[in-house]
Amino acid sequence: MPGKPALKYEARALDADTWPDFARLVEANNGVWGGCWCMWYHGKDEGSSGSPAEKRTAKECRVREGRAHASLVFHGQDCVGWCQFGSPDELPRIHNQRAYLATDPALPDWRITCFFSGKGHRGTGVASAALEGAIGQIRKLGGGRIEGYPEDIEGRKASPAFLFNGTLSTFERLGFERSRKIGKHKWVVTLTL
Repeated sequence: MPGKPALKYEARALDADTWPDFARLVEANNGVWGGCWCMWYHGKDEGSSGSPAEKRTAKECRVREGRAHASLVFHGQDCVGWCQFGSPDELPRIHNQRAYLATDPALPDWRITCFFSGKGHRGTGVASAALEGAIGQIRKLGGGRIEGYPEDIEGRKASPAFLFNGTLSTFERLGFERSRKIGKHKWVVTLTL
């Protein structure tokens, strides 16, 4: 898929030191997806259903307590995107959950749940840099089996709004293998470190 040329990116962990960078990017993009603050996957009882201000507070609390993980992507000093990951306890919700549970899955050690690229950086390799960063962080955290839930866009046009779980080709380029389908174009992919 032709896009903008890839830029030089650096991945860093979301933590108390990088929280202000993450918050600036989210605020510059209307809270991301209408004020989600990347809280939906944390579950209904974790601030995901409150106002954008409540979600921001809940996310910051989780980050400062070490209960939220993400690979932030920087272009120079600017945070331009991220990839959220965590254990199933940390991120109990996924899209297409009913189809996922119907396969009676053995839960993974880690889930890759959400990607975001800021305006002006879409189509430049942010998602790949974020996923590479997440894999590196997971390796440092002890590794294990990782699952992702990307969309297969091969041979079709897909709106970026539907690619919040990433694309199948991005995951496969980094060594993930298809496990099973949980939607018309949505896959469960796995990688073991």
